Amino acid sequence: MGAVQRAVWFIENRFSAEVTLDAIAEAAGVSRFHLCRLFGVATGRSVMRYVRGRRLTEAARVLAAGATDILAVALDAGYGSHEAFTRAFRDQFGLTPELVRGQGHVDNLALVEPIRMDESLIIDLDAPRFETGKTLLVAGLGGRYTFETNEGIPALWQRFGPQIGHVPNEIGGAAYGVCCCADDAGNFDYIAGVEVASFDELPAEFARVRIPAQRYAVFSHRGHISRIRATHYTIWTRWLPGSGHAFADAPSFERYSADFDPWTGTGLVEIWMPVRS
Repeated sequence: MGAVQRAVWFIENRFSAEVTLDAIAEAAGVSRFHLCRLFGVATGRSVMRYVRGRRLTEAARVLAAGATDILAVALDAGYGSHEAFTRAFRDQFGLTPELVRGQGHVDNLALVEPIRMDESLIIDLDAPRFETGKTLLVAGLGGRYTFETNEGIPALWQRFGPQIGHVPNEIGGAAYGVCCCADDAGNFDYIAGVEVASFDELPAEFARVRIPAQRYAVFSHRGHISRIRATHYTIWTRWLPGSGHAFADAPSFERYSADFDPWTGTGLVEIWMPVRS
């Protein structure tokens, strides 16, 4: 059983009680950092948002079945007050607990069901090369995302694409998609950018990230760009567990070579994953 499966099993057996990220990571046998990244890549969800979604889904079913005491349902779902439960419930489903109890069904709710792993994402993967990267300055357009909202990243590239080749102090012909500043809640910064010699003279709206010199495992993604999630999934769930390596809590990035065609979505993309020395 892999780390994600162990985490899901632990959550499904305990989500009605208090469940912490530390406890889930311990049950999965990995660090908090590793769990947050692995769970997001493998499932498309953030760990603790999944826990919250499962709790609220089961609470919604209890309410729809006619529960008379909403506070009791709130307490069973891990909330200390009716007000806190109502806020979380409305944020999750767009309806109040009272409305769901009144309608007597959950057909119009986006319920969070137990995760089933998608083995179709496993692909053949070439062995990586290992390389010590230089200090890298990347500038471009950025945003704050979660694993549930990262479908906005292609639109970010559409906005940035016309600026490639016209960025002040730009170096080389490659573009970079940098993932950094991740937190335990599953939020992370993503920057679509290019390498620059300095951050001088950049437009005010540009995001900037300095990536220190670091050792990397470098993987090649040669298929259509729409399948890059499968490459990430295979790296985390198949290559890493048997590799004897551990990923470092540092920025990772996709490097789009000069032959990558954004119009067709084809061409060489390298995935640079930081590894501990």
